[in-house]
Amino acid sequence: FCGIYVILTFAEVILLMLGEMNFFDAICHSFGTLASGGFSTKNASIAYYQSAYIEYVVVIFMFLAGTNFTLHYFALKGRPLNYFKDSEFRFYAIFVLLIVTSTALYLNVHNSQTIESAFRDSAFSIISILSSTGFVTVNYESWAKFFPEIFLILLLIGACAGSTSGGVKIIRYQLLIKNSLSELKKLIHPKAVIPVRHNGKAVSNEIISKIASFVMLYMLIFIVASVLLAIAGLDLSSSMGAVGACLANIGPGLGTTGPATNYSEVPVLGKWILSIVMLLGRLELFTVLILFSPSFWKK
Repeated sequence: FCGIYVILTFAEVILLMLGEMNFFDAICHSFGTLASGGFSTKNASIAYYQSAYIEYVVVIFMFLAGTNFTLHYFALKGRPLNYFKDSEFRFYAIFVLLIVTSTALYLNVHNSQTIESAFRDSAFSIISILSSTGFVTVNYESWAKFFPEIFLILLLIGACAGSTSGGVKIIRYQLLIKNSLSELKKLIHPKAVIPVRHNGKAVSNEIISKIASFVMLYMLIFIVASVLLAIAGLDLSSSMGAVGACLANIGPGLGTTGPATNYSEVPVLGKWILSIVMLLGRLELFTVLILFSPSFWKK
């Protein structure tokens, strides 16, 4: 997988340089894209370059960074159809396509943007959030009053398992939804054996239980941290956006921590809270929380 990472990084560096980005900026932005870290050498992020070509290149590689790297491996081995055989990738691709298309149509009709500009802005912003990369080209909060709520939902979704993205990951939501549907069917047919399946294979109840525990804990931390941040002095929208962004390791949140601003206005206590939240999110909760369990330290 290290080889795949190097190949994708090298490919993006070359393509960005073809867009007249210098070598240093190209390699820094490639590292920020494939690691879904989002760090830029410019304060304005990718918006600095005012280049549609560069934005499309970054969009493609952000999407690839949010895809399970196992699928990239199979593609390099001559099995590209595995992308479409994987239910998580199909959901990821269709979800991105639907929300990007609907957002682009809204921007075209209500904000008078050209079709190309609307599609590019929506694709870049949405994939940047879902993949937890965090690069910015526009202030998406200014599109309409309801967009902050939409982006808050995206903050809590994430991309595919086995990718470099943060967040809950799509596969967890998929399996929980399938399990819920399975329980509904069992109410109608109590004696039926209806296993939850992923890519044709049965998923054990133990795994479903662990996923449910993870998602519940994730949402609990999100709610508690948001309330604490609001108590520390931020408005509720900014608090929820900041916590959601830090849990998923995205970067830009909402409100005073949105894409057009930064975290400088967050009070000292809030920065400590967000620092802990970032650590929990990056190490996927249990790895950190187990350190506070007394049984972990017993011989």
